Amino acid sequence: MAKRDYYDILGVSRNASADEIKKAYRQLAIKYHPDKNPDDKDAEEKFKEAAEAYDALSNPEKKQRYDQFGHAGMGGAGGGGFNMDDIFSQFGDIFGDNDFFGSFFGGQGGRRGGPRRQPGSNIRIRIKLTLAEMRHGVEKKVKYRRMVEAEGVQYSDCKNCGGTGSVRKITNTFLGQMATTAPCQVCQGMGRTITSKPREANEQGLVGQEFETTIKIPGGVAEGMQLSVNGQGNSGPGGGPAGDLIVLIEQIEHEELQRDGNHVIYTLWLSFPEAALGASVEVPTLDGAAKIKIDSGTQPGKVLRLKGKGFPDLNGYGTGDQLIHVQVYVPTKLNSEEKDQLLKLQDSKNFKPEEKDKSFFDRMKDMF
Repeated sequence: MAKRDYYDILGVSRNASADEIKKAYRQLAIKYHPDKNPDDKDAEEKFKEAAEAYDALSNPEKKQRYDQFGHAGMGGAGGGGFNMDDIFSQFGDIFGDNDFFGSFFGGQGGRRGGPRRQPGSNIRIRIKLTLAEMRHGVEKKVKYRRMVEAEGVQYSDCKNCGGTGSVRKITNTFLGQMATTAPCQVCQGMGRTITSKPREANEQGLVGQEFETTIKIPGGVAEGMQLSVNGQGNSGPGGGPAGDLIVLIEQIEHEELQRDGNHVIYTLWLSFPEAALGASVEVPTLDGAAKIKIDSGTQPGKVLRLKGKGFPDLNGYGTGDQLIHVQVYVPTKLNSEEKDQLLKLQDSKNFKPEEKDKSFFDRMKDMF
């Protein structure tokens, strides 16, 4: 089943501001929150759908990829998805103090229990692709290094926040006492601290490991495009969700073909006899060699078209063509026999441009 457009899910226009996107998500999160709609699978799916849309459109980098490449730019490289813990971890940013959201839904709070799981950082890698791989799509095995939680890491509840992940502060104001809640600075809101870890682990209990994964790249990708593989980045400290693996696409130049948007460009050089008499010639395409017919009298600058031999549009708007730009080769060296043959032909009417083919300046010369 095709995914719905993220802007349609949130009910905002494509040029909506960050505040408008945030406001729209707040309204949907409250409307479809599981505590407000118990045992309602449809509401739960819409709740997750809205969270996924907000995650993409609230992040400038992800939003740019989505605007340019649609859903293929978000998850074209692999699986992943939102679970409830990931969604509730957003609520501190959306609703501010989690006391507000907790009181709204009966005390559990946007983070359901208080401690937050700090997400891991993204990892960026580059993959070089040929034009043929970009056209047809390809699966690539890649090896990279990522940070994961070390074996043997032990935790205990944070003494500063008592394991809640947040600290409550009472401030006296002229209106009376005001209570505010903020993430614990000692445990960074996780609710626990490391008491023991292996020597090779860093202060967050993480170690580097070599990983291998397969990246599925859709047909139609272009130079500079970024694909995101959810959950394949560095692990978050304290069991937090992993970041993403960001794949930057780089193009390997083709010896004869060039790319222009979704079209493939090829320059075909013909000899004068081929252009004048017509011929059957072979041209390279991204699917292999193809034979094309050259009509007699073909002029330099003519563009021939091979339908559907270009790149598929990532948003499903058809496929580009291969455009063949015809050029006629004029020899720079002639032997005496070739010169004699051309001299015999140069006065022939058929070897002179017709009046309509002459340039403006040539016609002016004839007039004076």
